[in-house]
Amino acid sequence: MSDRELRAVLADAAALAASYRESAPERPHRPQHTYAEARAAFDAPTPERGAAGADIIAELARLAEPGLANIIGPRFFGWVMGQSHPTGVAADLLISAWGQNVGNAHATPSASACEEVVARWLLDLLDLPRDASVGFVSGATMANFTCLAAARGEVLRRVGWDVEADGLIGAPPVHVVVGAEAHSTIFSALRYLGLGAKRIVAVAVDEQGKMRADAFARALAPLDGPIIAITQAGHINSGAFDPFAQIVEAAHAKRAWVHVDGAFGLWVRACKDRAHLGNGLQSCDSWGVDGHKWLQTPYDSAYAIVRDADAHRRAMGIAASYLPEGEERHPADYTPELSRRARGFATWATIRAFGREGIDELVARDCALARRMAERLSAEHGVEVLNDVVLNQVAVRLGADLDGEVSDALTQRTIARIQREGECFVGGAHWRGRQIIRISVCGMNTGEADADASVDAILSAWWTERGANA
Repeated sequence: MSDRELRAVLADAAALAASYRESAPERPHRPQHTYAEARAAFDAPTPERGAAGADIIAELARLAEPGLANIIGPRFFGWVMGQSHPTGVAADLLISAWGQNVGNAHATPSASACEEVVARWLLDLLDLPRDASVGFVSGATMANFTCLAAARGEVLRRVGWDVEADGLIGAPPVHVVVGAEAHSTIFSALRYLGLGAKRIVAVAVDEQGKMRADAFARALAPLDGPIIAITQAGHINSGAFDPFAQIVEAAHAKRAWVHVDGAFGLWVRACKDRAHLGNGLQSCDSWGVDGHKWLQTPYDSAYAIVRDADAHRRAMGIAASYLPEGEERHPADYTPELSRRARGFATWATIRAFGREGIDELVARDCALARRMAERLSAEHGVEVLNDVVLNQVAVRLGADLDGEVSDALTQRTIARIQREGECFVGGAHWRGRQIIRISVCGMNTGEADADASVDAILSAWWTERGANA
């Protein structure tokens, strides 16, 4: 590719990206193509000859865009997903162009140094132990996996077993204590680590889904040996926080490791208005948190934070004769990957774009918008908000005055209608024995007008489906 062609294809990609983002507020908040339609659009025989870069990029946009969800739109509430700050997106374009494989500080000094500084910023913003280590991983699943790998290694090391060298065969059993409504990524991480998704001690939760401190203490009492306790900052349906202070006190008395799944909720630590929700979690031993949720970094971006940096390195470190050693911070010592993109640059750019004040204001505004939507919805006859809206999550039951099965069926049909009409996008879940609408407010582009228009769309769909059922 000539220099002229290179500039043209990158300019075309940037123009298409800008056009896509500019049109987000007006586009439906759902994919226009189904999976089958998208597959048919892409279906073609294996290319025999290459094509011009500009033509390929134009074709990719034409084929892909109809099947893309409008996640960056201001009325997307289906899951807890950020809207990718434009400055972070621009940094991500540079990251791809630079082509850095970030594993070793000698190979990629700028990327490694940037991660070290950004790690310090993150610990400051989240008010976590300043000497904790930070691994830049792909998402909450890998953040939890990485932290729990460090936990597994350390609790076994305390009883004389080197799991990194000797594996799990013959090792003392590790007790894993977790809330009954922990997020699915926790169980994935436990599977990957050989600890088992079902070999857990489940702790009873209250009506908001947070662990009960008394139930945790009772579950912990008969356990001996290596113990890992897994807590939650931000329940996926209610946004509730576990009682960290009581859990940590009881767990540490047993020399247990306490991990926090804080995929989105950990960001309350950066918000003066909501920081009290996370009281006590700074005393835990590890924390997993996403950047591509409330921080609005591009995908993929998350952080595995571990108080004991040595345990972190023992679990993740990769050594080979061709990898230079030294005192520098090597990114591969803190993640499951040796080869990966330079994720730190996009986080650096996004934090620079917001600043501490901007992150504080974003979290506070989204929480206020969630409360605004909850208040309007709960004022409607037959609509019930099941959670205390302490964060950005709203769990809505439709047809609270109807038979349970009828209510569930109407709620499912209402969700389908909302998604089909596309004014906003909401998701569904089963919680507390009922089908609910889950509303997750997690965007930097969402304002009061968007919240109000979305409530109108939800109620309109509900009225239509309820009328059809009458």
